[in-house]
Formats: sequence, C-alpha cells, structure tokens
Amino acid sequence: MVEVVSRRGRRKLRERLAAATAYAEIGWPVCAGAFPLRGAQQSPGGPLSHSTGRACSCDRVGCPDPGAHPVSPAWQIQATVDTAVIAKWWRDQPDANLLLISGRVFDVLDVPAAAGHLALDRFAQSSEDPGPVAACGPDRCLFFVATRGVPVDEGEWWSCHLDCAPGSIAETPGLRWHCRDSFVLAPPSRHISGQQAHWICSPAGRSLPDSMRVLPVLVDACEEAGDW
Repeated sequence: MVEVVSRRGRRKLRERLAAATAYAEIGWPVCAGAFPLRGAQQSPGGPLSHSTGRACSCDRVGCPDPGAHPVSPAWQIQATVDTAVIAKWWRDQPDANLLLISGRVFDVLDVPAAAGHLALDRFAQSSEDPGPVAACGPDRCLFFVATRGVPVDEGEWWSCHLDCAPGSIAETPGLRWHCRDSFVLAPPSRHISGQQAHWICSPAGRSLPDSMRVLPVLVDACEEAGDW
C-alpha cells in the first residue's frame, strides 16, 4: 500500500510540476494552491461533505473555496515564473493544486459551463480562435485573454476571488472577470467536485485574444443559456 501511495505521489509531482513549468516558460506567473482533502466532495450546486467537516488542505472549517486558493497569504509576492522555485514548491507538496495569477500577462473571463460551450460553438462557426480555454470543475469555463494592462480609468479594474459583478457587466450575472489581484485554478489541478481541470483549447501555440473581442460573445452566450 505504501508503494501504491508513493507511485501516486510521484505521478502527481511529475504531472503538476510539468504543467507549472510549462506555464512559467511562456511567462505565466504560477503559485501553489491548497488542495481538496481525500474524501471531500461536492455535488453540482450542492453542499460540501467530508467526514471531518473539513474539505480543504488549509484545514479551515467551512473554507469558502476548498482547494482553489493559494497556500500562502503572500501569494501576490511569491507568484513566479522561476522554474527552480516552482520545482521546490511541488517537490515539497506534490498534492498542491496549481494557480495562475491574472492581471499580469492575461485576464480570465470566467463563465458558467453551458454558456462557455455555447460561446465555443459560435467561435467555431465563425472560424475565430477563442484563445486558450479551460474547463474548471463541472460548472465553469475559463477564457484566457490578453490583460488590459493599466487602464486610465481605474474603475475599469476589479479583483475577483470567489465572486464579482462589476458595474460594466452587472447585467450579466454569472460572468466573472479575473484581472489584477486575482487567480484561477489551472489544469491539471483537482477541483472539489473530484474532476480534474483540463484544457479545452490548449495555450500551446495560441496567442491571447483581445478581451473586447471575446467578451461580447460570452455575454450573448450567458444570456442565451439563462445563466442569471
């Protein structure tokens, strides 16, 4: 049994370290995340359940985002593209989930899965490349877009950890825009649902599209899918 666990740990280390290193090599800042405890689970839209009452490696009872937040409160400073630092993180904690930091190289438009797949169909019909797109758990799609940098109007920025509805998209509930001071759970991390985050459209060989090209498609898809 010890050998089985050891093999599982080595596989996780290789998989997550390879992914984190690949992100760093294209300039995407990475940090180590908490991970769901074994036995913790969540049904779609349902409550968390675990025999101990704890679902996250942070050991916080009632953690609001199990397995999908940074290990360290200093994550904004620690996030890095230094592959030596990244290798040490995952050697020390091979179970750690992998988080990508938004607002530096890319922003992330985060939508309900139904709307995300509708949007992907529309991009396919128009022969436009949606850019990198990931599935995160059973109910969210993440569209990676070029960051807007530092806009003149600071009111255009907002942070998005668990939820956000800035004024400019308040009419489209369900759509979240991760930019400065935010992060997203990245493939191949394990979501609290038990599913593994994965790429629908890999970032390999893809450029980051302009957010203003992707946003209208996602807004229409959210409205059509009724994700209010």
